[in-house]
Amino acid sequence: MNGYSSHTYKWINAQGEVTYVKYHFKTNQGIKNFTSKQAKELWATNPYYSGTDLHEHIAKGGQASWTWYVQLMPEKEAETYRFDIFDVTKIWPHGDYPLHPVGQLVLNKNPENYFAEVE
Repeated sequence: MNGYSSHTYKWINAQGEVTYVKYHFKTNQGIKNFTSKQAKELWATNPYYSGTDLHEHIAKGGQASWTWYVQLMPEKEAETYRFDIFDVTKIWPHGDYPLHPVGQLVLNKNPENYFAEVE
């Protein structure tokens, strides 16, 4: 599944210029959904199904990846934008702030010590 930052991040470059940023992680695996019935059955039998599935997939030599994109808003535009850019219930329109590719997030190794490496 895709992932998105609900919060707005503040990047500051070497010249002290501020840019506000939203993160988008778009899956490279494609999107599959369960039916409502399947989801209820999985929840009843294994509420950790998705995490377990990912862990087992990586343990067998597989990987999962997402393309990382950002939306960028200059500080001056944020001051007068039509809504509060820090409101987590608002989505920045892609027509106003298009996605810019940054790189890849690849999961290809499971943690050896979950609490030390993940928590």
